[in-house]
Parts: sequence; C-alpha cells; structure tokens
Amino acid sequence: MGSVGDAYDNAMAESFFASLECELLDRRSFKSKAEARVALFSYIEGWYNRRRRHSGLGRIAPAEFERRHTIQSTSQTNPETDAETA
Repeated sequence: MGSVGDAYDNAMAESFFASLECELLDRRSFKSKAEARVALFSYIEGWYNRRRRHSGLGRIAPAEFERRHTIQSTSQTNPETDAETA
C-alpha cells in the first residue's frame, strides 16, 4: 500500500473489484442476496484465489504460486537450523 495521495494506494483493491464486476456481476443477475452471496463466495474461493492467473504473480494462479513457493522454501536449507541439529 502507498502513502496518502499515492497513485497506487488502492490499486490492488480497485483491480479486484474491476475483475469482479467484469467477470461476475456484469454477466448475470441474482434473484436474492443469498444467491449473490453464494456466487460471490464461489467466484472468490473457486476461481479468483485458486485458478485465475494474476499479473502480480508472474501470470500464474495463486495456488500454483503457493505450490512453487512451498517447494522452493523447503528445498533451501537454513544454516542456523543445520548448525543446531549438528
């Protein structure tokens, strides 16, 4: 997040809501708040957070980014931990 008056202050939130509007809200109408709530949850947890490619992550899905990060983190050894176990 940026400082007050910074052009990037709300960039991530604005990007998310623009995607939400374009990919979900503009494509359908809802009969009730409950239906909208379920659709919103499904969009965020089933698509946006898991499979949708994000430019901030190098055009890969968050789930794939997490998987790669976990593999990279576990493959690197920590010298302090190695010294303690020796």
